Amino acid sequence: MPDFPSPDLLRGHLDLILLSILEDQPLYGFAIIQAARSRSDGYFDFREGSLYPALHRLEKAGWLRSQSGEVGRNGKPRRYYALTAEGQRHLTHKRQEFEQFTGAVRRLGGSVA
Repeated sequence: MPDFPSPDLLRGHLDLILLSILEDQPLYGFAIIQAARSRSDGYFDFREGSLYPALHRLEKAGWLRSQSGEVGRNGKPRRYYALTAEGQRHLTHKRQEFEQFTGAVRRLGGSVA
């Protein structure tokens, strides 16, 4: 078993991962990266170059909103991302979709944790 998710698998579940991380509180980019690492025991290790386009896409879809917050060490304001009501509905849908998918894989005889 690989120590990291395949790009295709990650891409297919990126919305679910990011929305789940932001469900409890607004976070800025680096804090999202840290939360993903921490909460997945290092399995998800995003790079800024892939994280920010995904966050912007989710914001454009109406599932996230962003606003400037505290100033970081570099003197620039941090942009915090938070789930919208529509984002919470989408997260619920993505979780149900994931459960149906993993359930179908289990029924095929596969082993999904």
